[in-house]
Amino acid sequence: MDLTSKNKFAFQKIITICGIVLFIGKLIAWHLTNSDAVFSDAMESIVNIISAFMGLYSLHLAAKPKDEDHPYGHGKVEFITSGIEGAMIIFAGIMIIVEAVDSLLHGNSLKKLDYGIYIIAATAIVNYLLGYISYQKGKRENSLVLQSSGKHLQSDTITTLGVVLSLIIVYFTKIHWLDSAVALMFGLYIIFIGYKIVRKSLSGIMDEQDPNILKNIVEILEANRKTEWIDIHNMKIQQFGSSLHIDAHITLPWYYSLRDAHKEMENVIKLLAKHTKRSVEFNFHMDDCKTISCPVCQIKECPVREREFVKRVEWTPENITREDKHTA
Repeated sequence: MDLTSKNKFAFQKIITICGIVLFIGKLIAWHLTNSDAVFSDAMESIVNIISAFMGLYSLHLAAKPKDEDHPYGHGKVEFITSGIEGAMIIFAGIMIIVEAVDSLLHGNSLKKLDYGIYIIAATAIVNYLLGYISYQKGKRENSLVLQSSGKHLQSDTITTLGVVLSLIIVYFTKIHWLDSAVALMFGLYIIFIGYKIVRKSLSGIMDEQDPNILKNIVEILEANRKTEWIDIHNMKIQQFGSSLHIDAHITLPWYYSLRDAHKEMENVIKLLAKHTKRSVEFNFHMDDCKTISCPVCQIKECPVREREFVKRVEWTPENITREDKHTA
């Protein structure tokens, strides 16, 4: 396990420990208040704990090197565990809704709301700070696990603050059904958050193209392109945890020696590797230019040109992913 992976793992352990402590605090608050809103917050904390342990496992597995059975590494496990986390969040939201509806129909007796307010408010502060740090660290290190944990903790903070507000309102107004109504709303909100996490995880598992990554790659190529790079097309980008795998075809002058053609291909790879702040594996296929390439070829002193130059084709996310060579 490299240094970056060790740092991710160590931080995920902190999230796990804090999750357990916060859950215990919320259980105490629920026992003191008998509040559905506090119950909803405690239920989400159970998901936090289980998700944190899953995150530890996924980070440990994702850090393993490639092997014969996993030639692309183990990074995909982050998408799977993140998806399971999202599904568990949805399940927690359903349980909260069931409990809230039952209390709305049959009533619920509340008590010691002031103690609940203090305890839940304290957990909200800790949750937000931990979630913010986790999400920012996940973005810096391209870890979906830490980003998912961070978003989950931050969404938990929003629901927790809502719980605090509802407890304050109920404490002063004595309208007890408001507590269950608030729990019902937060149950729906939690389900929505879980859906978004599942959606992102499925997109990673299905190798859905990330438009932001593709756009960044294309901008790098367009800003640094050489006339010898007649065409780049059929580009595909896959994510494996924090790593990328880029496939593409590059069209080069047909009269280049194998050594010269390979050198230009390596120049493209080095350019992308230099400007991409992630571990990247490249698989570039070299194509020789055809007569149809002449109208878009910018080599002015081409010794074998068969057709006149017509225009320069600007590389875009739309045309660089097409299977065929670019034409005028």
